[in-house]
Amino acid sequence: MAVRPLDRRLTELERCRYRFSPQDAARSVKLLSILESQRFPDIPSLIRFHEALLFLRAFPHNVSVLRRSERLLENFSQRVEELRQTGADMEQFDPLEVSGIAGTTMEDTLSFDVVRWLVHWIPQNVEIVWDGDADERTLAAVWPRFIPLLEEDAFVEAGVPWQRWLETASSGRTKSLKWLIDRLEELPLSDPEKAQLYDSLRVTVRWNLDKLHLSRTRNWKRVPKTFYHRQPLISRREVSLRQQLTQSPPALKRLSRSQGEAVMNLIREVMLVRYRELYGTSLGDPRSMVRADVGRGISIFLWNLPPERRLPLRAYVAGFSLKNGVPINYIEAIGLFEWMEVGFNTFYTFRGGEVAWIYAQALRCLCQLMGTTCISMYPYQLGHGNEEAIESGAFWFYRKLGFRPGRADLRSLVEREEQRIARDPQYRTPARILRRLAEGYVFYELSGSETGAWDTFSARNIGLKVNQRMAQEFQGNSQRFRTAASNSLARILGLRLTAWRPRERASFEDFALVFSLIPDLSTWSSREKQALRQIIRAKAAPDEMKYLRLLQRLPKLREAMLRLGSSCLPSMA
Repeated sequence: MAVRPLDRRLTELERCRYRFSPQDAARSVKLLSILESQRFPDIPSLIRFHEALLFLRAFPHNVSVLRRSERLLENFSQRVEELRQTGADMEQFDPLEVSGIAGTTMEDTLSFDVVRWLVHWIPQNVEIVWDGDADERTLAAVWPRFIPLLEEDAFVEAGVPWQRWLETASSGRTKSLKWLIDRLEELPLSDPEKAQLYDSLRVTVRWNLDKLHLSRTRNWKRVPKTFYHRQPLISRREVSLRQQLTQSPPALKRLSRSQGEAVMNLIREVMLVRYRELYGTSLGDPRSMVRADVGRGISIFLWNLPPERRLPLRAYVAGFSLKNGVPINYIEAIGLFEWMEVGFNTFYTFRGGEVAWIYAQALRCLCQLMGTTCISMYPYQLGHGNEEAIESGAFWFYRKLGFRPGRADLRSLVEREEQRIARDPQYRTPARILRRLAEGYVFYELSGSETGAWDTFSARNIGLKVNQRMAQEFQGNSQRFRTAASNSLARILGLRLTAWRPRERASFEDFALVFSLIPDLSTWSSREKQALRQIIRAKAAPDEMKYLRLLQRLPKLREAMLRLGSSCLPSMA
């Protein structure tokens, strides 16, 4: 079959993304000029053009490539609309890999915090999808709180017209979702409780991206100085993680609250149009925002959670990177003492663009912010329950950077695979073996870190042991256990909690449950007990990184927590 001229030009443009000689730069400009006047007859070719343009906007050869790609992206929704008018199947824009293009429509079941932000950000572009899958029992339990006399219908009648009730109360279809969120906001409940109520409804919403800046197409920012690529991109084999992590730490600049809020709005936009939600990207604290400019046009932003949304024990950091003002990835790190587990995801469009080097910069920033010397990667990142990572051979990406499996059986399997590769350079690890290798965490220890200390640790083990004690000694009564543990810890630490704020008291209760599993706590020195008091209060303080640093100064607590978290309960019969 003959190849269309359009396909040849797209293929050549896609190749030019990764070639940076002066000739390649000139050819990119010429191809963009030709394709600017090209009519795209089908959605797959238009998507290819879109992804090439986004990559060139992030990794431009020169100012001509930058400006031409910007101009084409700014008006891209017109091309989408032209295809819609021809009757093209618009569902081809739905897959995760390509979602979020200007001019398309998206729908999903979003969390309360994201919907609350969305209806205030683009109220005219978002609405409820009435698909008949609503849980009527849940609607009947929640909606009468703010729709008068709904009980008369919902509790006893069949075929309740839920949509009509809501649209009548809210004065119309386009206002119903915002009205619902506003009514939930007025309830005398905490934000987590409001979120539980809304999330129980499982409301599907639809949002139209139109020409909005929050689309993937237009969601980039102009930067004071653009980094132009005139040399080959940095490959994975050129990156030494040990060399990168022993450099001088990057400068982390604290942003103002208003700057932090702008960044939080940006990351919500970035995740929304990719059908992704992370706890930290939905609920980040703008007051904790820091930024590092690490070179080559890369700016990395990191932040914590507000005190009321924090995890009971571990400290949480989320973030993302901009490349010449274009969002290219997101980051998640959860830490305890000197250990952190990391999630790092580069968006599909940019997976050919210096990923290993940018990953190393993200680790440099996280280690500086969190005081980390032991890094672990989630099994999901390696391919556990993640076929995309299996197909890309993600395990070997991290292995070649220096990560090692924590489990002895997986270390032996890696050694056998590396021997096969050494004997036969053409050998490729089968998917079934990659799935096995992805079953456990992998670790990277910095110089001076205790090798293997965190290999079998899991915060889940601590939580299960707490619940085992609650079941055995308090007949499963959580409140009795909390009261007893809190009274005991208060006596041991010599505390009266009357002057503590509510959030500090909640933190104290969580720690009391865990510390009740440490048998010799009462024998700790007065200095160690004072450190425990500071740690507990720091968990509820504005800067969660202070909490993490205080943990790192109390080795006795580290040893106790490692013991609790490094052995699991036997399986229940």
